[in-house]
Amino acid sequence: AVVSTQSTGGSHPERDGDKLYNTCVIFGPDGEAIAKHRKVHLADVNIPGGILLQESSALTPGDTFTIFNCGEFKIGVGVCYDIRFPEPAHLMKMRGADVLIYPGAFNMTTGPLYFDLLTRARATDNQAYCASVSPARDVDASYVAWGCTLVAGPSGIIMDQIGPDEGTVYTEFSMEELKVIRAGVPIWKQKRPDIYSVRETAKLTWNMPL
Repeated sequence: AVVSTQSTGGSHPERDGDKLYNTCVIFGPDGEAIAKHRKVHLADVNIPGGILLQESSALTPGDTFTIFNCGEFKIGVGVCYDIRFPEPAHLMKMRGADVLIYPGAFNMTTGPLYFDLLTRARATDNQAYCASVSPARDVDASYVAWGCTLVAGPSGIIMDQIGPDEGTVYTEFSMEELKVIRAGVPIWKQKRPDIYSVRETAKLTWNMPL
C-alpha cells in the first residue's frame, strides 16, 4: 500500500537578511516544503525562582498565520509560546482549521504548569483537535524541555500522551466526531459579534498552501 503523509517539523532558527526567526516547516508527501510558520509571539518571561527567557533579544516575531491541508482536514500551526494566545487559534478555526499543532519546548517550570492545560484549552475553545509536540527531556542539556507530547480532542479530553522520554504518539482524527461535538455545543452560532469580536488586521497575512 502507498501511504501519503505530510510532516510538520519542530522549529529551528531561520535567517532572513538581518533577521532571525523561530520557524516551523511543513513538508508534503513528496518531501518538498509546502509551508512554513514563523513564531508570532516571543517568550519574554521572568518567573522568579523558575525561568528567565528573553527571546526578543535575538528573534523577530512573524506576522503570518499558517494553515495547510492534510487529507480532509485543515491544520493550523503555531510554535511553542503561540499556544498561550487564544486569538490566533480562534482565527485559524474561523478559516476552517480542524486540527491545531504546536511544536514547542516548554521548560521544567512552565511545562508542569501549562503544557497540558493550554493544549486542552485550545482544543476546547475551538472544538478542534490540538497537538502539543515536545522534544524529549534531556536533563544534561543546557535547556531542559518538559517533554510529554500530547493530543487533546475537540472536547478537551486528552486522547494520547507520552512521558518525558523519546516516543511516538499515534492518534486518529475523526471528522464525524468534530461534527457531533460542534453540533452538540454550537458555540460558533452562539457568539455575540454585536458586542465583541476577534478580527484580523490589515497587517496579518495568511499562508494557506493548497
